[in-house]
Amino acid sequence: MKPFANESDVTSIGGLEIENRTDRISIGGALDITRDKAGLKHAQALKAFVADVLAVLEAADLPDKIAMKATTKAKNPFA
Repeated sequence: MKPFANESDVTSIGGLEIENRTDRISIGGALDITRDKAGLKHAQALKAFVADVLAVLEAADLPDKIAMKATTKAKNPFA
């Protein structure tokens, strides 16, 4: 997932859900980084994602603060 590229990408790392937006990255859930190979894999994935976010932010001409776009709730087409 390329950070801030669109309003549709969602990925997960363990129990964390990461949602892409053009003005922010939203992260929810929980992640246990255990002292084993699975924990190492989760930590490496989280580190790589944060590095990608930092690269985009550091390369941009950023304002001091943005006005957050409101989220909208879509009507459930199956209801």
